[in-house]
Amino acid sequence: MKITLIRSMIGQPEKHRKVLRGMRLTKLNRTVELEDTPAIRGMVRKVFHLVKVED
Repeated sequence: MKITLIRSMIGQPEKHRKVLRGMRLTKLNRTVELEDTPAIRGMVRKVFHLVKVED
């Protein structure tokens, strides 16, 4: 699955920042390709308002 950071981490709780760093999303418009696992799905669910997901 492709995940793109579309909103800034500024002003977000530290938990959300850690989740994004764990997915290697550190800059706006950065896209990463990750496996579709339950763990990744849970991470995306926590920051769904900051990212765009493409299957």
